[in-house]
Amino acid sequence: MLYELADFEYLFGPLRLFRYLSFRCAGGLLTALVVGFIVGPWIIRRLRTFKVEQAFRNAKEIGRLAELHENKKATPTMGGWMIFTSVMVSALLWAQLNLFVGVSLLVYTALTLIGFSDDYLKVTKRNSKGLPGRWKLAGQAALAMLVVGALYLNESTRENLLALCVPFVAEPVWAMMPLWVAVIFFFFVMAGSSNALNLTDGLDGLAIGCTITATMTFGIFAYCAGNAIISQYLALNFVPGAGELAVICTTVVGAGLAFLWFNAPKADVYMGDTGSLALGGLIGTVAFLVHQPFTLVIVGGVFVMEALSVMIQVFVFKRTGKRVFRMSPIHHHFELGGWSETKVVIRFWILSLACALAGLATLKIR
Repeated sequence: MLYELADFEYLFGPLRLFRYLSFRCAGGLLTALVVGFIVGPWIIRRLRTFKVEQAFRNAKEIGRLAELHENKKATPTMGGWMIFTSVMVSALLWAQLNLFVGVSLLVYTALTLIGFSDDYLKVTKRNSKGLPGRWKLAGQAALAMLVVGALYLNESTRENLLALCVPFVAEPVWAMMPLWVAVIFFFFVMAGSSNALNLTDGLDGLAIGCTITATMTFGIFAYCAGNAIISQYLALNFVPGAGELAVICTTVVGAGLAFLWFNAPKADVYMGDTGSLALGGLIGTVAFLVHQPFTLVIVGGVFVMEALSVMIQVFVFKRTGKRVFRMSPIHHHFELGGWSETKVVIRFWILSLACALAGLATLKIR
């Protein structure tokens, strides 16, 4: 929206700044941060008024962890609406609307509603089960078909859509994937990222801190992929229009910082599935659109570690009856091992930052 002000630079010269992507990225970040600080207290008050509280498992289900988390029971959830409001207001103001922006915001909105449905069922039924997993996956599958279909029907995005790129290789390893392969691949990227971030959301500040580093990194990837000169220099697949995704990413960073203000230990609010499912899906979507889906495994190393810990735990326990970890996801393993919650969170933030830097290093190793 604000991009259009650049057309009036003949009336006031500085308005030309709205044409520059870097300026709009900075504006998007700051706007989301301010909106988050404004709406945050209001949303938290509403959630407390309606007693929208996180449903926790009891000691019979999770043992000593229930005791460690006893003081969290009155904390409201669904704080993802705070992040959603900040991102949407800021993105619509600062991004130049194109198909990439529309698709990413569609995914974010749809997954926010799916996550909200999950949280709503948990709160109203007072249990931790929520929306059945098959319904979540069905919604994500339908979304994948809709998104890939929209990109394929648009002539300007069709060819790039079907190119498969991997880190450390300059040229696409598969120039023209079949459309059905692209749909399945996008589903796994989006749903995998969405569910992995959801598993990470278990300690105050953990998920949002890792989200900030991941989205900032993919904001850089989007900026580079959407710039013809930079993408050629770095041997990246040039994706016209993808630079606007950098604005989306920076709005998430700003909204995330505002949310972290209220979510830092001891949290005043949790994002819930309303936030975690949507943010993970958005990160996966951006990674797919800028042709860095496999780099997501590096940048989102903490998310991958959390998801793998659950998969390993379930696989081994079903076959041997023994546990590899004290508890999964793995952040609970360290918590039960004697680390304080704050120590686990800060150390995982450090790991997330290291993963982000490792992911950025792939830009030059080709």
